[in-house]
Amino acid sequence: MKSMVPLGLIVATFALTSSRCFDSAKVYRVKPQNEKQVNFLKYLANIKQLDFWHPDSAPHIVTQMQVDFHVSTHQSRSVQTLMEQNEIQYEILLHNLQEKIEKQFDGKRNFTSRHSYTKYNDWYKIAAWTARITKIYPKLVSRIQIGSTFEKRPMYLLKVGKESGRKKAIFMDCGIHAREWISPAFCQWFVKQAASTYKKDKIMTHLLDSLNFYVLPVFNIDGYIWSWTQDRMWRKNRSKNSSTKCIGTDLNRNFAAAWGTTGFISDDPCNETYYGSAPESEDETKAVATFIRNHLSSIKAYLTIHAYSQMLMFPYGYTFHKAPNHDELTEVAKAAVEALSSLYGTTYEYGASATLIYPTSGSSVDWAYDQGIKYSFVFELRDKGSYGFLLPESKITSTCKETMLAVKSIANYILSYAS
Repeated sequence: MKSMVPLGLIVATFALTSSRCFDSAKVYRVKPQNEKQVNFLKYLANIKQLDFWHPDSAPHIVTQMQVDFHVSTHQSRSVQTLMEQNEIQYEILLHNLQEKIEKQFDGKRNFTSRHSYTKYNDWYKIAAWTARITKIYPKLVSRIQIGSTFEKRPMYLLKVGKESGRKKAIFMDCGIHAREWISPAFCQWFVKQAASTYKKDKIMTHLLDSLNFYVLPVFNIDGYIWSWTQDRMWRKNRSKNSSTKCIGTDLNRNFAAAWGTTGFISDDPCNETYYGSAPESEDETKAVATFIRNHLSSIKAYLTIHAYSQMLMFPYGYTFHKAPNHDELTEVAKAAVEALSSLYGTTYEYGASATLIYPTSGSSVDWAYDQGIKYSFVFELRDKGSYGFLLPESKITSTCKETMLAVKSIANYILSYAS
């Protein structure tokens, strides 16, 4: 009799044996005090392989900005020496990146095929979950395939809400950047909490009776799988680019919102923020944009979930000009942040993204706003850098609970005031 090995075990084992190793790699934090130090850091990024965590690329660095970047084992000593020679003070946030990667799983990975809301789930568990959750809550949750990824994987969207004629809707996506694992964890948590508390939680019952939520649990599926099996720090999707061996496009630079024109975008396919060959050149971007365009009459809010830095932002990112309803967006964000902070005291900043962090073009939140979705927000979840992209599983529950309060706050506003 042959023994059967669960698929989840095969995937988890593969992730442990095949992935890029970050043993003794370090994550540094610096805060340049003047233009000379800013220019040096940009120069350092040109001569060394720095993986920027915050901001997402060297050109965004300005004076007094907190800058976090990851350096490989073999380059960390020379990078430290160069910073010391140029009188740049630095803090080592993570002394051994590989150790933190393993500790993200609270000491051990989940080798079972069972999905868990308090652990990080690989794509195969999430895909199976999207089918299962619709069977558990058939009157509240349905699954729609909105397209396929570059590697031909189905993109599943979950519609959450009580069927009752034409209703307002909120679109929410998670995992546009592969390495931001807490993001898909929240989308899964949201769907489960929304469905399981219907008829129990007064606010959620009212929301689901009156609104539909379109939830995309993982936007960048190919990249997410790659971050599990090959490179934990992978950001982009996995599309091939002509005339180069460099893989992937930053999907959050690929939307038709001042595409390729504003901020420090990159036309280099080897760059982490490469914007693609054209607006919506990527299968994933095209699928999401097409679905939203086809449902513009009902979608009143757009939420995109990222990590990290504890911020709630809104348009614009491609200009410093204020959005027409800037004051209203500020008030909605303020109320959402206050709701979030009420649970554990977690502090969030809020504001227009170009002003709060740095200008960018081609982002999904600006594109949604320009399509007429006047309540468009981007969340940057926990934390502020102690863990960065490697938030431990022990923090999933608290992060999701507080974020849920912020989303409910925004949803309540949409229900009451969005036309």
